[in-house]
Amino acid sequence: MKHRAIFTLGLLLGMAHLFGSFGTQGLSTHQRVWASSRGVETETAPHGEDRPRIVAFGNSLTAGLGVPRGQTYPALLQQRLEATGHKYRVINAGVSGDTTAGGLRRVPWILKNLPAIVILELGANDGLRGLSLDQTKANLEEIIRRLREARVTVVLAGMKLPPNYGAEYTKRFEALYVDLARRYNLALIPFFLDGVAADPALNQPDGIHPTGEGYRRIVDTVFTTIEPLLSKQRRPQGPS
Repeated sequence: MKHRAIFTLGLLLGMAHLFGSFGTQGLSTHQRVWASSRGVETETAPHGEDRPRIVAFGNSLTAGLGVPRGQTYPALLQQRLEATGHKYRVINAGVSGDTTAGGLRRVPWILKNLPAIVILELGANDGLRGLSLDQTKANLEEIIRRLREARVTVVLAGMKLPPNYGAEYTKRFEALYVDLARRYNLALIPFFLDGVAADPALNQPDGIHPTGEGYRRIVDTVFTTIEPLLSKQRRPQGPS
C-alpha cells in the first residue's frame, strides 16, 4: 500500500513540469505576478538589509504551491529562525516545475541576493521526467560550483523517486545527491520530504504538495541540518 501511494505521488509530481520553469531575471510585469502567485520573491533584498540571507532555491515544493504564502517552508523557516534567536532573512526562490537546467539559468539572480546560505532543492522534476541522470548531476554540480565560487554555503536537499522508475534509475538518482555532498563537503538533507511524502494527512488533495502542517515537518528536518551552520555565517560582501 505504501509503494502504491508513492507510485501515485510520483505520477502526480511528474505533472509539475506543466507549470513551466523560468528564471526571475528579466521577467515582464505579467510574469512577475505569475511568479509572485507561486511564492517566488522576484526582487532582491532591500538596500541596507543587515541580516545575512538564506535563499531557499527549488521548485514547487519550495515555492509552496497550493498553500498561503505564510505556510510555505521558507516562511515557516523564517519563523523558526526568529523564534530561536537567529537573525537571518529567508528568501523564497522556488519556481513551480523547475528542473536543474532551469535552476542553473537562475543562478545569477540567486547570487544577486548575496546569500550566506543556499538550500538547494532541485532534481525531482528531472527524475520524474526520466531525464539523463548524468545531465541532472552535471547541472547540480555546476550550480554548486558557481555558488561556492561566490563563497556561499550550500545545503543540498536530497530527493527520492517512486519504484516504478526502475531499481537502477531510482538508486542512481538517490545516490547522485550523496555523491555531490561528499565531493563538495556539503551539508545534506538525505530526503527533503522525509516523514511527509505519501502521508495523506500531511499532503494536499493532489497527493504531492504538502499542507501547512507538512511544511512544518519539513522545516523540522531543514532546521536540524542548517542550525550548526548558522553561527558560522558572515554576510557576503558585494563585488569590489
